[in-house]
Amino acid sequence: MKNVIVIGVSGGSASGKTTVANRIKEEYKDSVELLSHDFYYLPHDDLPISERVKLNYDHPNAFDTGKLINDIKQLKQLNAIERPVYSYTEHTRLAETVKVNPAKVIIVEGFMIFENTELRELMDIKIFVDTDADERLMRRIIRDVNERGRTLESVITQYANTVKPMHELFVEPYKKYADIIIPRGGMNDIAIDLLIHRIKAILAED
Repeated sequence: MKNVIVIGVSGGSASGKTTVANRIKEEYKDSVELLSHDFYYLPHDDLPISERVKLNYDHPNAFDTGKLINDIKQLKQLNAIERPVYSYTEHTRLAETVKVNPAKVIIVEGFMIFENTELRELMDIKIFVDTDADERLMRRIIRDVNERGRTLESVITQYANTVKPMHELFVEPYKKYADIIIPRGGMNDIAIDLLIHRIKAILAED
C-alpha cells in the first residue's frame, strides 16, 4: 500500500452523509476505514447528565478535532489507531476504544469537517451532501427519537437553538471547499456511482 486516500464527506445534519460514506465503504470492503467526526466529541465526565444535555454540540468547540487530525496522520503513515467511542444517550465518551487499522481509503464523515483548515487540507477528495433543510429536520427527528432515545420536543428545541444557527455559521459557508456536491442526499445513485468511478481511477493511478 502506497499513498492513502482521504475522502471527506460533509453536509448538514441528517443530510445523508453516512449513507454516502457507507456506499463507498461497501464498494471497497476491507480497503476502506470510516472515521466519523461524531466519534470525537469531547468527553464531559465532569458534568452531570442534566448539564451535559444543555451543551451546544453543533459548534466546532464541541469536538476534539486535534485528535482526529492526529489519528488521520497516523493512518496515513500506516499506523493503527484507537479511536474514541461516544454515547449519544450519556452525552459523553465511553471508556472503551475501537482499533482502526490503516487502509487504502480513509473516509472522514461529519457536518463540520470542512470548517477546520488543517483537517480539510488532509483530504484528497471533499464531498458535500446537499439536502433540503425541511427533509433534514424530518430525518433528524426520526433518527434521534428512534435511535437516540430523544423526545420530539427536545429534538425540535435543539434544532431551533443550535443546529440551524450553527449550520448557517459553520457548515453551509464551507460548502465552497467541496470538490463534489451531491444534491438530494444519499439516495442520488448517479452522483454516487460517478464518485466511486473517480475513486477507482485515483486508485488505479497509484
